[in-house]
Amino acid sequence: MNELKEFYNGKKVLVTGHTGFKGSWLCRILTGLGAEVTGYALQPGADAPLFELARLEKRMRSVYGDVRDLAHLRQVFDETQPEIVFHLAAQPIVRTSYEQPVATYETNVMGTVHVLECVRQCPSVCSFLNVTTDKVYLNRECDYGYREDDRLDGYDPYSNSKSCSELVTHSYARSFFGDGRCAVSTARAGNVIGGGDFSRDRIIPDCIRAASEGRQIIVRNPHSIRPYQYVLEPLAVYLLIAMRQHEDRAFAGYYNVGPDDADCVTTGRLTELFCKAWGEGASWADRSDGGPHEANFLKLNCEKVKETFGWKPKLHVDEAVAWTVEWTKAWLAGADTAEVMDLQIARFFE
Repeated sequence: MNELKEFYNGKKVLVTGHTGFKGSWLCRILTGLGAEVTGYALQPGADAPLFELARLEKRMRSVYGDVRDLAHLRQVFDETQPEIVFHLAAQPIVRTSYEQPVATYETNVMGTVHVLECVRQCPSVCSFLNVTTDKVYLNRECDYGYREDDRLDGYDPYSNSKSCSELVTHSYARSFFGDGRCAVSTARAGNVIGGGDFSRDRIIPDCIRAASEGRQIIVRNPHSIRPYQYVLEPLAVYLLIAMRQHEDRAFAGYYNVGPDDADCVTTGRLTELFCKAWGEGASWADRSDGGPHEANFLKLNCEKVKETFGWKPKLHVDEAVAWTVEWTKAWLAGADTAEVMDLQIARFFE
């Protein structure tokens, strides 16, 4: 943490998607490190209150806008003159991408083009990180951890749009940043859980809604295997990548970010861990609803990020679930959730 604080203190940082789940946690960390943070994102709805709960409005500059609006985004870059840019803005839900494919591609592909175009035209930016997903790979449903040089070809509109976002980033890096002016990387993160995720059609938020209302948890596909990790795990890597490549352009590249193999578990196993951590008689049932295609098996090989940065995951999946339940029960009890976030951040980085 001391190294991160020394680097980020006083740095001008722009975060797209700052009002989202990961964006709110990232901004809480960055402002705690002393960074001058500007966020650019859609205004959060009533069903996504984490940004407000994190009490970030007075700690940073928050601009409400759409990454599809190039002119407005460019204005914010011109006003802010950021040194580091984290691009998290996205339409992130698989099922929503089936319902709204055009909006998903517009946001995830052209939104990325717009952010990169602003980076290209803003000479102050020295380090850019595009946050994508483990779902960018052509998934052959085999017992294999995908590596960074494997083929990109996501199946559903969300996954495919993030594959396209990767390719856009690769093209901009080669076409416009070969002179070393700005280091460009992407981070392909596994499934993230944590306190403050209120999204629909995600397993842990679904568990929380059911358990807090005393209902049985319904699991659509208990046999699907995913690399689950606590939200602070990938955020720590994002901060590390952006810092290292700012110091040395040789660190720019494409990185998988996920848990160890032992923490790639079935959705059913994850739900069992949740019920155990939650207590109060929480239970679940298998109720496949025959919904749209989603991968059954997905795992990442994260050796590159481990070898390059000496990083390794800190929390096992049972601890990740326990930390999520801890935050959620504090929120339900009326606690100051921003303080809970700071306590978990301090505990994680100690």
